Amino acid sequence: MSLTQLRPAPQHAAPPRKPSRAKLALYRFDTKFIPYVFIAPFFILFAIFGLFPIVFNAIVSLRTWRLDDPDKNGWAGFANFTKLFSDSDFWNALYNTFGIFLLSTIPQLLAALIIANLLNRKLRAQTWWRIGILLPYLTPVVASTLVFAVFFSRDNGMANWFLSLVGYGKEQPLDWRAEKWSSWIAIATMVNWKWIGYNALLYLSAMQSIPKDVYEAAAVDGAGPWRQLWRITVPMIQPVVAFTVILSTIGGLQLFNEPMMFDENPQSATGGSAHQFQTIAQLIYKVGWKDLNLGYAAAMSWALFAIILIVALVNSTLTKRLGGDR
Repeated sequence: MSLTQLRPAPQHAAPPRKPSRAKLALYRFDTKFIPYVFIAPFFILFAIFGLFPIVFNAIVSLRTWRLDDPDKNGWAGFANFTKLFSDSDFWNALYNTFGIFLLSTIPQLLAALIIANLLNRKLRAQTWWRIGILLPYLTPVVASTLVFAVFFSRDNGMANWFLSLVGYGKEQPLDWRAEKWSSWIAIATMVNWKWIGYNALLYLSAMQSIPKDVYEAAAVDGAGPWRQLWRITVPMIQPVVAFTVILSTIGGLQLFNEPMMFDENPQSATGGSAHQFQTIAQLIYKVGWKDLNLGYAAAMSWALFAIILIVALVNSTLTKRLGGDR
C-alpha cells in the first residue's frame, strides 16, 4: 500500500454563505447615504442661518420696508438701488471706508511682512516673540478700541502728549475726532495694531517652508537681506500674500467696530458730528436700525457686497501679477 493511499481524503471547505438581502441593503445604504447623513448638519445649519438670510435680504432690498410706517410696505423694484447714486451720505461713507482701508491695509501688510522676515531668523526667545505679536489679535475688539479711544482723546490722551514732545499742539491739542485725516489715522492705527501680528504669523508659516539653500545661494551671489525678501521670499509665498490681501480687503471694507467705538456717541452711528469717519457698515446699521428703513439698508448691504467682490478680485489679480513679475 502506498503512502498516498494512507493519506486521508481532503475535506472540501464549505462554500461561503451569500449575504442576505437585508445585509446587502444595509451595506449599500452605509456606503451611499451615510456620508451624506454626516455632512447634512452643516448644510442644514448653513441653509437656516446662511442661505435663508441672504435670499431674504435680497428680497427685502427690492421692497419698501419701513418699520416706523407699516403702510409703506410694498414692491419697490430697483428704486432702492437707484437711490444710492444720489445719496450723499452713501458716497461720503464710501469715501471714508476707502480712506481708512488704504491707511490700514497697505501699512499693515508691509509691516507684517517685515516682522515675519525678522522672526524667520534665529533669535533668542523666539517662541516668546511669536506669542507676543499675536497678543493684540487675542484682545477683544471692544476692549482694545476703548483703550485707543482714550489714547486719542483731545485733552488727556497720550497721542497728544507724544506730539507735544516734538512741539506740536502745545497751545491747541489736536482733536483726533474732528477732522477726516486725523480720525482716519486713529482708526487705521487701531486696525493695524490688531491685525499686523496675525498676518505676520501667516507669512512666517509660509516662509518656513522655503528651503534654506535658496537663501544661501542668493547670499553667495551677493544678494542682501532686503533683496532676498523682495526677490525670493515674497514671490515664493505669493499664495499666502494673495490670501491676506483678500482677507484684509473684506475686513477693511466691512469696518464697523473700531469707528463705532471711537465715536463719542456710539449709539448714533453717525461717525462723528459731520460724518467724518462714518463707514458703509455704520451707515447700513444707522439706516436699518435707527431710521428703520430696512429696504434701503438691504440695498446698501448688497452694494457693499458688490464693491468688496470687485476690489477683492482686483487686489488678488494685481498681487498675483506682481508676484509673478518678481
